[in-house]
Amino acid sequence: MVGTLINIAAVSVGSTLGVMLGNRFPQRIQETVFDGLGLLTLFIGFQMAFKTENVLIVLGSLLVGGVVGELFKIEDRLNRLGEILQRTFSMERHKKFVEGFVTASLLFCVGPMAILGSIRDGLTGDYTILAVKSMLDGFASLGFASALGWGVLFSILTVFLFQGSITLSAAWIQKLLTTSMVNEMTAAGGLIIVGIGIRLLKIKDIRVGNFLPALAIAPTTVFILDRLRPWIDLLKELINS
Repeated sequence: MVGTLINIAAVSVGSTLGVMLGNRFPQRIQETVFDGLGLLTLFIGFQMAFKTENVLIVLGSLLVGGVVGELFKIEDRLNRLGEILQRTFSMERHKKFVEGFVTASLLFCVGPMAILGSIRDGLTGDYTILAVKSMLDGFASLGFASALGWGVLFSILTVFLFQGSITLSAAWIQKLLTTSMVNEMTAAGGLIIVGIGIRLLKIKDIRVGNFLPALAIAPTTVFILDRLRPWIDLLKELINS
């Protein structure tokens, strides 16, 4: 759990500095910083998305995951959690707080570094990956908090629950994940992050939280296809003969 605690500390420091500095910047500078973060988020997302080995798996995972997310109203539940935190601490405007909490929670948790780093931390105690992620998240939280405020700080709750649970169950998770499964999960997560970038740039208000089930569906699809591949190959041989 050391890596996750470092991550939480980095986001806490970055968010606090961001809120303190954000109020000193003119509105135009805040908007420019926000647009820059949106562009960077798009870049990170596309970079992750190109990890895919089979784009159809990513497509299917996003479509099925989106439907599942809509049925379970994941985005609405994340928003309600943000509303509860906002009402409890009464720090700022409702919409701004919730947007900061949801955006930061998704950005800090959706990605291979969060998952693989937590697994490595749990298995070997090596928190190097999470330490690098902490530096990136710290700078990102500073930028986001300067534009979105205190909601970004409370994303540490999501980071703690998500990465902490993975670290504690690391031995079991590592046995299940193959390189291909990680690649497709990374690609699906990348497109979710692209959705965050589109929302930050105010191009379209995509309900990105509802696509989170794709992170589980993508590796599961790879697992199923790997088990079916011998039968598919056998069927091809029979047809060709």
